[in-house]
Amino acid sequence: MREDLNFVIKVYKLKEFPRTGWVLRKVKNPETIAEHTFRVAIASWFLGREAGLDVKKLIQMSLFHDLCEVYAGDVTPFFYFTKYLPSKEKEREKFLKEYVRLPKKEKEAMGARKYNLEKRSLLKLIKPLNPKKKHEIFALWLNFEKKLPKEGDFNYQVDKIETLIQAIEYFGTGENSLANGWWEESEEITHHPLLLEFLKVIQKRFYGKAENYKKNKKLEAILEFILDIDKLKRMPRLY
Repeated sequence: MREDLNFVIKVYKLKEFPRTGWVLRKVKNPETIAEHTFRVAIASWFLGREAGLDVKKLIQMSLFHDLCEVYAGDVTPFFYFTKYLPSKEKEREKFLKEYVRLPKKEKEAMGARKYNLEKRSLLKLIKPLNPKKKHEIFALWLNFEKKLPKEGDFNYQVDKIETLIQAIEYFGTGENSLANGWWEESEEITHHPLLLEFLKVIQKRFYGKAENYKKNKKLEAILEFILDIDKLKRMPRLY
């Protein structure tokens, strides 16, 4: 029980760490890692049910997928490739509006370094726990990272879609919106039929139209719910 308590205390840090992507883009009072995790879990519960997946596993992955960031921090593509960031502020702001596209070899190298850093960080975090808990947490994190089995793949896509929604909420939908980069990433990563349909629902909701859009009341209601609970991210507790 002592080690469980210490684990919970360490995880508390995620309630305080702002997400790097928003900090780079100068979002005032940005969401924390824990707040992002909260809405990913909610979205995974709703969308996973519609997809007929193991919802318990999806929620567990949502809760654990960013635990490594207690020690690793929120790693973005810019973490290792700062040479791509222009030194002048205006040029940097323009660069940050676009989806990060790197040469294949460098992208693979960055992915490997990020994975190894986060793996070491997670193993450090869970080391004091009993073997059963360590194994379960690590296995769920690994499923998410490797996009396996189907729940890991689905949860990985939901994670990116939640970030897209947050980007739209922060930056709006204009032609030069910073959210456009997250659209590119979501469209590149998303392939589950239900989530592709959900992207169309998001597009219709915020842009007024979507190609080959078919009205889906369930997905529309899920999106509205996800948008409503965003208020809880930055709402201070009364006490």
